Amino acid sequence: MAHELPLLPYAYNALEPHMDELTVRIHHDKHHVTYVNNLNAALEKYPELQQKSLDDLLKGIGSVPEAVRTAVRNNGGQHYNHSMYWEVMGPGAGGPAKGPIAGAITSAFGSFEAFKEQFSKAALTRFGSGWGWLVKADGKLAIESTSNEGCPLMEGRTPLLVIDVWEHAYYLKYQNRRADFIAAWWNLVNWDAVNKRFK
Repeated sequence: MAHELPLLPYAYNALEPHMDELTVRIHHDKHHVTYVNNLNAALEKYPELQQKSLDDLLKGIGSVPEAVRTAVRNNGGQHYNHSMYWEVMGPGAGGPAKGPIAGAITSAFGSFEAFKEQFSKAALTRFGSGWGWLVKADGKLAIESTSNEGCPLMEGRTPLLVIDVWEHAYYLKYQNRRADFIAAWWNLVNWDAVNKRFK
């Protein structure tokens, strides 16, 4: 089974004014689709790997044949990260956490504001390209950042929330102002999607 580019769960312009339509179009239809195509190309000669879900591929990245491991790590990681990224954003979203994740965040970080500050800092200070994450590890919530294609699934952790801080995620609208992009992104967080992952 070939991996497929997921449809956006909203219109290209639905995240305005916080994320512009052109960025969403290029990011989804050019960047993300390239990772999907490259992943499928890497798996072409490995029918047994083609049968695995993306989650299972990444969780077992160490057992992927060395000849294609880097390609699967790079493109599979990017495919997973981007798929989750589109899912945890939405129009008319944002605001403080709600539902079960809200209590877990307060318990782990003291308050939503403290969590938001720490998460934003992790995303802001990621050197170069990468991602900011809220993950569940050993039953506890943690904030981390990964570089390039890094995905918590490869390290045995459960991703709950992600922000993309590759420049292509924000450069058309925010240029080099990553902090402004991160501040605006909080208006897009779809807490219902985060709660589904948390449960």
